[in-house]
Amino acid sequence: MATGRFRFERFQLDVSDRQLRRDGAPVELNARYFDALTLLVREQGRLVTKERFHDEVWRGVPVTDEALTQCIRTLRRQLGDDAGRPRFIETAPKHGYRFIAPVEAFDGETVAADAPSPARPWLRFGLPGAAGMAGGGIAGVLVGLFYGFGAAPEPLQAGMGAASVLLVLISISIVLGLVAGGGVAFGIAAGALAPGRVWLWSMVGGAAGGLVIGAFGKLIGLDAFNLLFGQSPGAITGAAEGAATGAALGLGAWLASRWPGRPRLTPGFAAGGLAGAAVGLVIPLFGGRLMGGSLDLLARRFPESRLSLDPIGAVFGETGFGPISQAVTGGIEGLLFGGCVVGAMTLARRLTES
Repeated sequence: MATGRFRFERFQLDVSDRQLRRDGAPVELNARYFDALTLLVREQGRLVTKERFHDEVWRGVPVTDEALTQCIRTLRRQLGDDAGRPRFIETAPKHGYRFIAPVEAFDGETVAADAPSPARPWLRFGLPGAAGMAGGGIAGVLVGLFYGFGAAPEPLQAGMGAASVLLVLISISIVLGLVAGGGVAFGIAAGALAPGRVWLWSMVGGAAGGLVIGAFGKLIGLDAFNLLFGQSPGAITGAAEGAATGAALGLGAWLASRWPGRPRLTPGFAAGGLAGAAVGLVIPLFGGRLMGGSLDLLARRFPESRLSLDPIGAVFGETGFGPISQAVTGGIEGLLFGGCVVGAMTLARRLTES
């Protein structure tokens, strides 16, 4: 193969410059492991025996088979591969290894006829962002059902009035979920395109998206209440909560992208859900409010409304919707929102890699 520059999935291997990049960001490999990967990629589809690794990578330096095993294990980890379901490096037991992913040369000499081109930046930005927005809408349905059934038991026993309360809460939650999910997801997707320190830029992008949406949403919400009712509910969810949630989900999205093997829903939901739940628990402890705390403010500012979150507080032994209730419900909100947004983005990322 004449060229020294190769592309496979989201990776670029430049042999002459001795660099491996993923989405433009450098991937760390020591000299021996880089040579081993180069050998595998150059021999794409063909078996590379253990003897060839010893001769061409270690160049006759005596090493045990464990050194080669550790080398392959590290390569798989850096590529996000899974030995049980390999996408890149396949093991030929007792003989050697084979690079099975389609590879394309930079100069246009195609190694595999069906080698996929890396997803365009706009696709890697737009598809995960749109998916995260949809995931936020799904989380909105779940959060609306949670508060609809848990926060207003008396109206729910009153027939049509109960249905109205439930539908209103679900509708509000869906709108908020779509807007917040879109802001955070597009911010994370934009940050993931930055070269180097993807984890940091994912957090920065998510925080920026959450901050803008939170600040704008709070401004519009307070103005709307002042216009319609002559008063506003006060410290509802805003920029600080949005930024903290976005940063946490950015970290969760990055952790999901590091999971071995192809992107899957379960690791994405778990990583995003855990990150969201953690920040959802912490925000009320520092005086912030998520949807539950904001609804409680509305219910107290407008006592003639049908909504009351006091029954949720009673479950935790509190009089009213107290700090424990706010922390627990905040964790639930964060779990659902983070899990759905990051899980949806993970599935979308899988599509961009297929």
